[in-house]
Amino acid sequence: MEAILPLLIQVIAGGIGGNGVAQALKNANLGTMGNTIAGAIGGLGGAALIGAVPGLDALAGMGLAGDGISGLVGGSVLTAIVGTVKNMMANNSGE
Repeated sequence: MEAILPLLIQVIAGGIGGNGVAQALKNANLGTMGNTIAGAIGGLGGAALIGAVPGLDALAGMGLAGDGISGLVGGSVLTAIVGTVKNMMANNSGE
């Protein structure tokens, strides 16, 4: 259970971050399900990458709070990137 709890926190925080950034940036909105999925994937990836970034490796040592913060940020970033790229591709296909 100790190994699953950080992953659950990262996925849930990522989903929250994905939906939050989609509400703030309307051009990055993928729909509720898309925001949640992209955010959850970003939450896992963000938490995995956080230890590789110099200066941010302190979050990895914060335990569950660090997992939540890194999941939230990772989910927000990935959802913003995917939503913006999708929006740009949709705009370019109409020209």
